[in-house]
Amino acid sequence: MTSIITKRQALHRNLKKQLQENQTLESQLARTQALANIGTVTCMIAHEINNLLTPLLNYSQLALQHPEDSELAKKAINKAEQNCNRICEIMQSMLSVASGDEKKQETANLCGLIDQIFQCLCRDFSKDGIGVRIKIPVELEITAVRPHIQQVLMNLILNARDAMLEKGGILTIYAEKNAENILIEICDTGIGINSANLSKVFDPFFSTKRDEPNSKGGTGLGLAFCKKIVESHGGSISVESKPQKGAKFRIILPQR
Repeated sequence: MTSIITKRQALHRNLKKQLQENQTLESQLARTQALANIGTVTCMIAHEINNLLTPLLNYSQLALQHPEDSELAKKAINKAEQNCNRICEIMQSMLSVASGDEKKQETANLCGLIDQIFQCLCRDFSKDGIGVRIKIPVELEITAVRPHIQQVLMNLILNARDAMLEKGGILTIYAEKNAENILIEICDTGIGINSANLSKVFDPFFSTKRDEPNSKGGTGLGLAFCKKIVESHGGSISVESKPQKGAKFRIILPQR
């Protein structure tokens, strides 16, 4: 009997030790994951701000090359103000993503959000042989964290443009709502995505741009960011595509 009790006590001590070691490992894992999240979000911030700084730089260079054009200089200053304000919004909203804080959702007109995105993009898509078709009811509104969802749409629009730069094409932005959901689709007629990559496009650091002609490559964070933000709104994002047949990204957001 004494032997059994001794063995049982030894087992309890070993179990307690194992539990303490597991708790220590879980704590270390949590700290490691937090550091990894900070690194990922930092890359996301750089990716998003670069999208805004590029057209700002282009306008500034044009204004410096044509000092006699006062209208161009005025437009460059206006763009600088708009994009700087947007960058401030992004920084605040991205910090909330990093910390896990919830940002207040608000009602916003979807056409207005799309218009602001195109205003921030210096180069007219038609100059690259890309036509833009917007099929959104003018009164359609969504409830979302506005800077977050706007960056999702900008990412998808820029990706669609990149996919059509070589041969041109058509960018279609479509939206509708029903009793439960709001559907948003960003469609292009570009180079498409092969079936082997379709399941990986939303993975962090995976990018198909490295294989695109005349591409400088991508960070692989844009679509991962889109998925994170859409899901944080209780929605979903998916993609349909075939090589040389374009791509369609579909966002479904709950109707509030």
